[in-house]
Amino acid sequence: MKKHSPNPPCPSQSGADIFCIAQGIDPETLLVQACETLASLNVLTTDLAFELDGAYRHKLLATQQLSVLGELLVTRALDILVPTADSEAARRTAFQS
Repeated sequence: MKKHSPNPPCPSQSGADIFCIAQGIDPETLLVQACETLASLNVLTTDLAFELDGAYRHKLLATQQLSVLGELLVTRALDILVPTADSEAARRTAFQS
C-alpha cells in the first residue's frame, strides 16, 4: 500500500533531530504520552527481570523502580495541570491527614 503523502520533515534536518515532537502539542497530551511510555518501560523491565538472576536482575529491578518513579512524577504533574475529580479528592484527603 502506498501513502498518498510523505511524512512531513522535522523543522531541522540535522543529525541531532532524528526523533522530534511535533510543535503545538498541548502539555496534557505530552504528559499522558510520557506516562504511558514509562508504564510500558515498567512492564518490559519487570518481565525481563524475572527471566534473569543475580546482578542483572537487580539492575533491571532498579531500572524498573526508576521508571515507576518517573511515572509517578509525570502523573503528579498531570494532576496539577489538569485536575480531575479523583485527584482533587486525593488532595483533600492528604491535607486532612
